[in-house]
Amino acid sequence: MISIRLDGAADLAGTVACPVGTAEGESAAGTPLAVLPSDVAAEVTAFLAATEHKGSAGAVQTLPRPLREPSKVLLVGVGSGDEAGWRAAGAALARAAAKESAITVLAPADLTDAALRGLAEGLWLASYRFRVAEEKPEAAAKLAEVVVAVPDSPERAAVLAATRTVAGHTRFARDLTNTPSLTKTPDWFVRQVRERAGDGVTVTVREREQLEAEGFGGILAVGGGSVHEPRLLELSWSPEGATKHVVLVGKGITYDTGGIDIKPNDAMQLMRKDMGGAAAVVGALLAVAELGLPVRVTALAPLAENMLSGSAWRSGDVVTHYGGLTSEVRSTDAEGRVVLGDAMAYAVENLAPDLLIDLATLTGASRIALGKKTAALFSGNETLIDGFTAAGAEVGEPLWRLPLAEEYAGDVASDIADLDNAAGNPGTITAALYLREFAGSMRDRWVHIDMSSPAWSAAPDGELTKGATGWGVRTLVRWLSTVS
Repeated sequence: MISIRLDGAADLAGTVACPVGTAEGESAAGTPLAVLPSDVAAEVTAFLAATEHKGSAGAVQTLPRPLREPSKVLLVGVGSGDEAGWRAAGAALARAAAKESAITVLAPADLTDAALRGLAEGLWLASYRFRVAEEKPEAAAKLAEVVVAVPDSPERAAVLAATRTVAGHTRFARDLTNTPSLTKTPDWFVRQVRERAGDGVTVTVREREQLEAEGFGGILAVGGGSVHEPRLLELSWSPEGATKHVVLVGKGITYDTGGIDIKPNDAMQLMRKDMGGAAAVVGALLAVAELGLPVRVTALAPLAENMLSGSAWRSGDVVTHYGGLTSEVRSTDAEGRVVLGDAMAYAVENLAPDLLIDLATLTGASRIALGKKTAALFSGNETLIDGFTAAGAEVGEPLWRLPLAEEYAGDVASDIADLDNAAGNPGTITAALYLREFAGSMRDRWVHIDMSSPAWSAAPDGELTKGATGWGVRTLVRWLSTVS
């Protein structure tokens, strides 16, 4: 990750970046020109006028100054100067200065904590790279250090450290999700998390024999067709004095062929991302532990590979879940809700949570409803709805509430079992209604997030790079920081 440090006496040689805002009445559209020599400030002001830089968040104009210092000035828009604007600016700088070895950001002296967090997060997340093959030297980014020209202080250092922690675990979630499924088996996923878990985090893993003995029929059914056996990964952070216990459950399908109800080829191309929910809850718990947040958190990741073979589950089967509920299998391509059901039932029966949250790359229908960037949010608890909506807006991971429409609740029932795992349209809603059955006594303290679309970005976009986004880590950590 890029090194970011604070230095109020930073040298203005080399490449410098000036923020440009949109607030009316600000000198030179909000650019902190006072720290520049008067002749450079005048040149920048004239350049701004000539280029009609409006200060929109993430917009960049480059002023080259060969044989002079600073040798290059990047005028980067911060919009209104809120956290989102500075995040967009940081992301834009990570790309515009990718071939520089270092840059200095001329931030205003009264830079807020939120602005610093946004700037750092944008830099760290937009500079993320994932490749299996070695990157060619000429294509590799060279930016190694960013100096933010504001005085250091314990408060600002703490903001920077916390932001680095959250960004680092978001990048880890991206790594997990981007890794091809030839490598990413359930056991591999477990090993990566074991290596990453720090002090205070307890790791428990259930393998096939224990899953069979304890009755996790959903996880076993979905993973039964693969030579890579399923796992249930459980992480726990339990700080002394915590008064609330939050259980996070994340869908962990390490590859999804659709099973015997096989997907078309095009639909399988990105199915390595079908464990994005598991990556998010794991990343969030590890970040919470590193930050030392005073809330007890358990993360459950039911991990399975949904494959075809002589031992694969079939449409028409009846699966008995942990806790006794049964599901008629109407589609082996509706597997995520089946493994989530086991994990949720286990959490309700054994972990005594105060709040139960599940995240899943669950339905393509959510993309039809909400587009590429917005996750679907379901809950009957208005406080939880408000809390998650606010947290997602703050970190740039928007959520939109969809209804748990009771008129479709009957569709989730089966003639021969308790539940139908593929009740049909509206698919995002019926999937949520199916999962609600496993929330049991936690129905009024449960949240379901369908984040299938925003888990993946088809192109670089702000702090997102092409590929896995690590969606959910930042929202969960921001929300958990409010739970006490």
